[in-house]
Amino acid sequence: MIPAAALPSDPPTSKPPAVGFAEALRFWLALGFISFGGPAGQIAIMHAELVERRRWISEKRFLHALNYCMLLPGPEAQQLATYIGWLMHRSWGGIVAGALFVLPSLFILIALSWIYLRFGDVPVVAGIFYGIKPAVTALVLHAAHRIGTRALRNRWMWGIAAAAFVAIFAFDTPFPAIVLAAGLIGHFGARRWPQVFALGGGHGSAKQGYGPALIDDDTPTPAHARFSRAQLARVLAVGVGLWAAAMLALIATQGWQATLTQMGWFFTKAALLTFGGAYAVLPYVYQGAVEHHQWLSGPQMIDGLALGEATPGPLIMVVAFVGFVGGWLEQVLGPQALFAGAALAATVATFFTFVPSFVFILAGGPVVEATHGRLAFTAPLSAITAAVVGVILNLALFFAYHVWWPQGFGGRFDAVSAAITVAAAIALFRFKVGVLPLLGTCAALGLVLTWVLPLPR
Repeated sequence: MIPAAALPSDPPTSKPPAVGFAEALRFWLALGFISFGGPAGQIAIMHAELVERRRWISEKRFLHALNYCMLLPGPEAQQLATYIGWLMHRSWGGIVAGALFVLPSLFILIALSWIYLRFGDVPVVAGIFYGIKPAVTALVLHAAHRIGTRALRNRWMWGIAAAAFVAIFAFDTPFPAIVLAAGLIGHFGARRWPQVFALGGGHGSAKQGYGPALIDDDTPTPAHARFSRAQLARVLAVGVGLWAAAMLALIATQGWQATLTQMGWFFTKAALLTFGGAYAVLPYVYQGAVEHHQWLSGPQMIDGLALGEATPGPLIMVVAFVGFVGGWLEQVLGPQALFAGAALAATVATFFTFVPSFVFILAGGPVVEATHGRLAFTAPLSAITAAVVGVILNLALFFAYHVWWPQGFGGRFDAVSAAITVAAAIALFRFKVGVLPLLGTCAALGLVLTWVLPLPR
């Protein structure tokens, strides 16, 4: 278990001891089981643990890596874990960090998906969801505050955040367009006002209250993280080769039109369209999985999203639920092996969704490491970070709307869910309660309410 982060009253003056691969592996495994709250909550957890408490990486280097991951298709929190693991312990460190961010969620979703299909509407599960969803809303709001206090260092950054919020809330502007606009503002704005767009917003360096880090602002880039054409070619060859080998194996054993092969191809395309996180790609997944391939129904897709929200790992792990239900209903291994076929389909969906993320990080990381501290590269990323604060705030409102008015504004207001959200926010902001105790308490409260109140439908 990862304890709640706590800052010492007097920041240490020496670097923490070196971190071995085994110690890092234990951390990444624990993180995989508590990474609730979607990308905003997951990034907040990693910042609290890796920057504030453990001091494995400085805030500037953390934000620099995060901004790069924001530009990529795919789950940015999982990519950030992969990046930091790679920076600390070479390629295997990145692979382990990224894989352990996903595998606990895969196993949990396979189990919950089986319960969902086998036993239908389980009151216990419904009650747990009822308590967790308001807590997730508070977690996302808290994450917007945490990131905002670091990124919004002057009125220009506040303006970018506000504009991003209005763009996505009022005009439904696509997230990639917001990222592009913010990057251009940072790029051209830094030429005229360089101090405004320095990483952290132009009011000095990133917060220094945590003490020196293992990978500090001025720590030289390790040899394995320096750019090399030969290394880039090797990473691309291995990554593309793994994808091609898996796809060819499916074609050879199942045929091109088989469900598993079509899942591999479909989720590869989905992986390359996930700019802006899972909610940006959900319409594409819905259209393909529900309307075109008919692997599951619309209501089942919504139930899968609820499972994804309530389990650790990236929200895009809803693809594992889609794969499991599709594999079960299509009987990909025959009617006598429903569970095995569904679990295999969930694994196929997850593999093809995440392979591109590892390639992006292991191939592009050396280029990014060569740019930290260079304003021409960091200024656009600083502006993007400010814009992301506005986008996260919009996500918090999106969650609040669906949790407090489960039937839309035309339905009744769920005062109990609203009260849980407010209480969770007070616990986070005022009492600094850790993520795991908060979620556990809210889940238990939801379970109790299952037998006391009729849950909204």
